[in-house]
Amino acid sequence: MLLLDVGNSRCKWAYVTAGQWTQQGVVELAHLDALQADFARIPSPSRILISNVAGLDVATQLRSLCAHWLCVPEFVQAQSIQCGVVNGYAQPQQLGSDRWLALIAAWHHVHAACLVVNCGTATTLDALSARGEFMGGLILPGVQLMRSSLVGNTSQLVQQVGVLCDFPRNTADAMHSGVLRATLGAIEHQYATLAKRHAGARCVVSGGAALQVLSHLSMPVEYVENLVLRGSHILGESKA
Repeated sequence: MLLLDVGNSRCKWAYVTAGQWTQQGVVELAHLDALQADFARIPSPSRILISNVAGLDVATQLRSLCAHWLCVPEFVQAQSIQCGVVNGYAQPQQLGSDRWLALIAAWHHVHAACLVVNCGTATTLDALSARGEFMGGLILPGVQLMRSSLVGNTSQLVQQVGVLCDFPRNTADAMHSGVLRATLGAIEHQYATLAKRHAGARCVVSGGAALQVLSHLSMPVEYVENLVLRGSHILGESKA
């Protein structure tokens, strides 16, 4: 089974044999054709499951890259209920496939109320109840996107390396601290709101920018790598 997690900037993939990830990789979306060389080295998969939030053109490119295999790629869509998770969206299929798969993976990991944080180009904060119900969530600009937005839309700010501090005294630290505090504040507020309804709620964090926020959060958190791919794996092996 071949699993692909296609985000806004990168594509992660994993090849599964007998329940084990035997090969995996990542490519920048701008160089998606590099997958051709990777795919030439793996056996023909029994299934191809794709989470794609990068649009129709990328979907067409992915179909082309997989065309030499006999199986047709399956593009994941959120459902009303799947793999033990109930989708709380008014229109379930409007929920992004990446968020849906991350929720499935988190539920199977903790089987408890949980805030699922995925830090990528966007940061998503999705809440699961103690019964596996997706309660709703937030989407905000990712850490790097916030920085880039500041630099791109102001005349005197430039991309500089800063450090997190309480009262920054230079522009680099002010930008870095502002971006991180905005992200940390959103995560901690959502977690506190969830914990009021579900005592003992957990927090699972994943994504490429996760390591920038993990050590600064005040509540206990657990880092789980490749949450979307893990959700794809669970979905691929389930009958739900």
